[in-house]
Amino acid sequence: MKRQVILITDGDRVARETVEQVAEKIGGRCISSSAGNPTPLDGPGLVDLIEKAAYDPVLVMFDDCGSRHKGRGETALEYVISHPAIEVLGVVAVASNSDSVEGTPVHVALDQEGHIVGHGVDKDGVEIPDAPLRIYGDTVDVLNRFRLPMVVGIGDVGKMSHHDDRDWGAPVTTKAVMIILEENGWGMTAHQKD
Repeated sequence: MKRQVILITDGDRVARETVEQVAEKIGGRCISSSAGNPTPLDGPGLVDLIEKAAYDPVLVMFDDCGSRHKGRGETALEYVISHPAIEVLGVVAVASNSDSVEGTPVHVALDQEGHIVGHGVDKDGVEIPDAPLRIYGDTVDVLNRFRLPMVVGIGDVGKMSHHDDRDWGAPVTTKAVMIILEENGWGMTAHQKD
């Protein structure tokens, strides 16, 4: 069976701590060593760790460290998405302050309050008036090459002017992951899948 994975396009220290907490809340696993600025592991190394994870869903982080070019995070992301042993349930596409990036369309965007909004959001999770439903970030352009079942756009993981703080349960990142799970037929936690 393919491993069921949720990809997150952020990987700094705060993102790692937040994604670890979210994985615990949903009953999944987090590949903590995928965190870093930029992503420290290559695609094959990440797939190896995903395949060794105790159970699904597996949350994996990717980061280009602000590069507007295709960096290590996007290269690893591309490899993981394309791997035959991986089923991508969805992607949490994270906005950043990167200039001159193409950005990626998203199915749903959440603002810093966790509300579904009709436009893209910035790094702080603030809805951008009159903007398309699109996220501009340093590790998202490669997503445009793939048909993905669910892409949820949010601001900076674990931050957003403290609205996604771990001490408050990382509500925005948690909701983004839950939307992906629900879209794929999972219940409240991974272990309650029908």
